[in-house]
Amino acid sequence: MGSSFEDLTEATSGAIGGILSTSILYPLDTCKTKYQAEARIGNTRKYRSSFDVLREAKCSGQLLALYQGIGTKICQSFVSQFVYFYSYSFIKNLYLQQRNKKRMGTGANLAVAAAAGACTVIITQPLDTISARMQTSEFGRSQMYWKALKEGDWRQAYDGLGASLMLTCNPAIQYTVYEQLRGRILRSNSPQKSRSMTNSSDGSPLVLSAFLAFILGAVSKTIATVITYPAIRCKVILQASKSEEIQQPRQRAQNHERSLKSMVDAVHVIWHSEGARGFYKGLQAQILKTILSASIMLMIKEKTSRATWFVMLALRRWLSQYRKIITATHNS
Repeated sequence: MGSSFEDLTEATSGAIGGILSTSILYPLDTCKTKYQAEARIGNTRKYRSSFDVLREAKCSGQLLALYQGIGTKICQSFVSQFVYFYSYSFIKNLYLQQRNKKRMGTGANLAVAAAAGACTVIITQPLDTISARMQTSEFGRSQMYWKALKEGDWRQAYDGLGASLMLTCNPAIQYTVYEQLRGRILRSNSPQKSRSMTNSSDGSPLVLSAFLAFILGAVSKTIATVITYPAIRCKVILQASKSEEIQQPRQRAQNHERSLKSMVDAVHVIWHSEGARGFYKGLQAQILKTILSASIMLMIKEKTSRATWFVMLALRRWLSQYRKIITATHNS
């Protein structure tokens, strides 16, 4: 079976997992993002935790507004997960073929994951920025940002690109830890030590149980999130800086109207308004959301990868037979 077919199967199952996990956890993601985007001015702050965002939505009768921007987020999640897993699988298989190896070491895994992450960020950054601004806008007013972005400078869609490229180390760490732990478990459970650890006896990929996939996803994402969280906070600040609700208090804190342009600006705002602890503001909410998201996504990916493999194999065979029929009809 060609590696391109395996790459496509891996990407499709990852994208399915990404869509479902994003849809299930979107309200939590909105609460987390609005809380992270707020920069405290002195002792004044609107939200003391991400649950304050939920309380505000409930008290104002705007619970459905927690879903504002979900369409863009689902699109971003599908594209990013598909591109990431396809790039990761493609580069991984290319590396293994050239080196004539059956599995990668930790260093190679990190490099491959970082390269796949960079490809994903460059392609999906505009969708990520739009989604962040929709989530951090006032409840019920998110549609204005999509319109403003279309009518404005498209370079604004790449706000936070530098931070996003820095954060390619997040999925690199996450999936390296995940793949290393996953490989050890599959190898220890396989009765055929000499076989390649990517396929079972019928040619379909070996998979973990749903429970193990969930646990490994939680462990790997926690490690990656704790290491990279200051950059995550800076990225949210940058992406949300043009949101009216976020921008006005920050302008008062700086005493002039200056939009945030770079990581240095974001660091300056966080340091002077909240101090060193501000770089870890919202860490608990981030860990909760990302652990659940990564765990659910990887669990769904593991459980759908085998079914996806069979479906795509059947589709591939059908297309092959269809081409043969068309060719035979044309020749006759």
